[in-house]
Amino acid sequence: MPHSAVLNVMIKAARRAGRGLKRDLGEIENLQVSLKGPRNFVTAADRRAEEIVYQELAKARPDYGFLGEEGGAREGADKTHRWLVDPLDGTTNFLHGIPHFAVSIALERNGVIVAGLVYNPANDEMFVAERGKGAFLNDQRIRVATRQKLNEAVVGCGLPHYGRGGDLGLARNEIAAAQQHFAGLRRYGAAALDLAWIAAGRLDAYWERNLSPWDMAAGMVLVREAGGFVSDLDGGEAIFAKAQIAAGNETMHRELIRLLKAAAKEP
Repeated sequence: MPHSAVLNVMIKAARRAGRGLKRDLGEIENLQVSLKGPRNFVTAADRRAEEIVYQELAKARPDYGFLGEEGGAREGADKTHRWLVDPLDGTTNFLHGIPHFAVSIALERNGVIVAGLVYNPANDEMFVAERGKGAFLNDQRIRVATRQKLNEAVVGCGLPHYGRGGDLGLARNEIAAAQQHFAGLRRYGAAALDLAWIAAGRLDAYWERNLSPWDMAAGMVLVREAGGFVSDLDGGEAIFAKAQIAAGNETMHRELIRLLKAAAKEP
């Protein structure tokens, strides 16, 4: 399908950064057995990917603002547009040589996400969406799953870690509630891909806390353009402000929010 000029810019940037990440992934196996380990290498790969994305986007839209995970905010002359970029979502997966990670790019216009891209270079899956134009995976239209029964649903989630913040007690309550009602839980370790998989119907619902805007922005427009629902964990629109997200089709999203609210009241 033909893409808009701005989406073509995003795709070019993601593919260029993705080529480097895929090449770097091939080095991880060797680094796993070295004394120094792969962590410094991966940090450098992350920063290099963000700079590649920034250069490509700035070349085409030099006045747009830019918010990246590694480099932070870069102001642009055009205050109405801003890129939100995670150059390597799923860093821990990448660090261990697990081919489940993504380049995530979103475009915000006057505070609204109008385009999003999530690209996994390991398997060359490119998820894209523009507001009002639908969501696509490698140029094929995608839609959220139509399942209505909770006991048939597979749900993605995040897991907090000791020493990294987060309410572990609340997380345990939420997971217990989900285990009682859904067919299965999955923790894949890449929020952008979790949301893209909701859009593609691979997951039925998803929730996570303590996320950054660049983790969620592209996935939000993907899910909505695929016919799904996205909100904060209270069912509202304060996704970035609360750093949390819930997604799914209408039924799964509604029931997930209900379960999470009930879990929050448990001791």
